[in-house]
Amino acid sequence: MTKEQDWVDAVTETQKRFGCLDVLVNNAGIYYHAGLLEHTVEKFYQIVNINQLGVLLGMKAAVPAMQRAGGGSIVNFSSIYGIAGAGVSTAYQSTKGAVRLMTKSAALEFVGDNIRINAICPGMFDTNLFESSVPKEEWDALISMVPMKRFGKPHEIAYGTIFLASDESSFMTGTDLVIDGGYTCP
Repeated sequence: MTKEQDWVDAVTETQKRFGCLDVLVNNAGIYYHAGLLEHTVEKFYQIVNINQLGVLLGMKAAVPAMQRAGGGSIVNFSSIYGIAGAGVSTAYQSTKGAVRLMTKSAALEFVGDNIRINAICPGMFDTNLFESSVPKEEWDALISMVPMKRFGKPHEIAYGTIFLASDESSFMTGTDLVIDGGYTCP
């Protein structure tokens, strides 16, 4: 995901198998639960390379194929922490903010090619990434900050992704679909 040729190869293989590429979901990322002073430069670059550069390379490889196909939909995964800070994991949050702005910029750049590019901004979800990176002793405090008083379920993100990938969202581009149980409301 951080190597341009890998993306080119993936798009080429997709076109061979399915005839064209009309949807890309950029949904890979890593999280590092640490404060600013605890981040090493190496860890920062690792997070940037996967969370931010990977999205850029994915779009760069997919857009020409979508142009040839007459359009498409790209769904980039950002985060509520790309909208508002949380006082921890500066590297993660900076990459997710960058993904939101790359999404908006690319959406405007390729709207004339009938390519829609949107971002999903999930809140706190019961996923392997969350479980492996946030200490369990912090979960109750985090749940208390969500107005719906629970973590989201993976299928709730999936439905939003399907919506943005489909023609049901044909008049949406450059937008953020926030799925966070009300976390960003207050």
